[in-house]
Amino acid sequence: MTIKKEQKRQALLQAALELFAENGFNGASTALIAKRAGVASGTLFFHFKNKEELIHSLFAEIREKIDLEVLKDVPADLPVRERLSRMLSNLLRYFLAHPAEFKFAEQYHFSPLNNQGQGFREENETFHALLLQAREQQMIKDIPLLCLEAIAFGPISSLAKEHANRGTPIDDEMVRVTIAACWDALKR
Repeated sequence: MTIKKEQKRQALLQAALELFAENGFNGASTALIAKRAGVASGTLFFHFKNKEELIHSLFAEIREKIDLEVLKDVPADLPVRERLSRMLSNLLRYFLAHPAEFKFAEQYHFSPLNNQGQGFREENETFHALLLQAREQQMIKDIPLLCLEAIAFGPISSLAKEHANRGTPIDDEMVRVTIAACWDALKR
């Protein structure tokens, strides 16, 4: 793909991200996305078969960024609690720094478009493995994985929503105490 074509594709993805975060999937037509991107309407269909493919492509790009960020500075030789805490902190900090991406990813995660369960693959696999390991080692409650995830991610999602939707400032201390509270809620 030429540089100019790739720039148009990226402009479409950025415009889609902004409009999906502002208006939801249904409130962002392909014509509106193309207009925001500064390209002709037909250009969108050169890069993406349809709006659904655009949404999946955008999610794949965002998921890759999140997966990399979540696992940054989390060596495998750290104790389980420290690895889990760092990953949760990285995830929350990423969402706070990228509120439009958070809003989009949350919409995608809970939409029918996520029927393939793509979600956050690498991140989820690592989180799942850590939660299961901690549960097996009797460090955390012996409850279903879905419940453990709700306890771990609920406060993170709540703070990210507060920041993304209301502009509430979230400082480092709030991040620290939230991650500590997640662990406290998980532990036996």
